[in-house]
Formats: sequence, structure tokens, C-alpha cells
Amino acid sequence: MTASQKSHPDISLADYQRLSEFRYLIRRFLEFSQVQAHDAGLTPRQHQALLAIKGFPDGGPVTVGDLAERLRIRHHSAVELVDRLCEAGLVARDQDKEDHRRVLLRLTERADDCLADLSAAHLDELSRIEPMLRRLLVRQE
Repeated sequence: MTASQKSHPDISLADYQRLSEFRYLIRRFLEFSQVQAHDAGLTPRQHQALLAIKGFPDGGPVTVGDLAERLRIRHHSAVELVDRLCEAGLVARDQDKEDHRRVLLRLTERADDCLADLSAAHLDELSRIEPMLRRLLVRQE
């Protein structure tokens, strides 16, 4: 069977429109997020890193490896990002008291304040687009 002869599920025009609109809303939200990060003096990646550290599941300690996974970047890229965040006074490295080989990341008070402002703006924007997202996520049969 060739690629052109493959059987496709029944995808309606409405399905294509829903997917298109969903991607459009995601891109709008990401653009909003980038502007907010820049206005706060951060790169979008730095903002994502702060949020990943603060919002880590179960509030547990975060390692560089954890951060790399959450941001979907290579470990050495996460190390460079953490270096820049430390230099900017936004993140501190602490040695794990139980496993001295591990380095744990924590936000500084400055980062907490910055992230709180950014998160408030993002939650406002998310609540604004939530009705549109909900309509898209309910598939009409």
C-alpha cells in the first residue's frame, strides 16, 4: 500500500477547522507569553525555566536534569541556562544534603516576585481564551 493509498480516519472539515483554530490560539498565547517575558526583562526560555522550577510536580526539588526534561532541551543547554539565571540573581544552586552529587535549583526572592507578576498576567490571558479552548476541545460528533 502506498502513502497515497493509506486509509485515513474520517476527518471532517470541522475537525480540520478545530485543529487549525487550536494551533492559532496556542500561537497567540505563546506570542503573548514572549512579549510578557521580554517586558519583564527575561527571555521566553528563562521565563519557562522559572515556571518549570516553581511549578515542578509535587513541589519537589528540581535538578538540572529535571529542568532539561521539563523544557525538552539537552542537559548541557539546561546547564548554560541555569548559569545565566544564577548570574542574573534569579536561581540559586544548593547541594542536596542527602546526595552530595546532586545540585538542586531554587528560585530567589527576585525570581519569585517576577514570576508572580508574569503568572498573574498569563492566568488572566488564559481565562480570556478559556471559553474558546473549551469549545474546541468538545468534539462534535
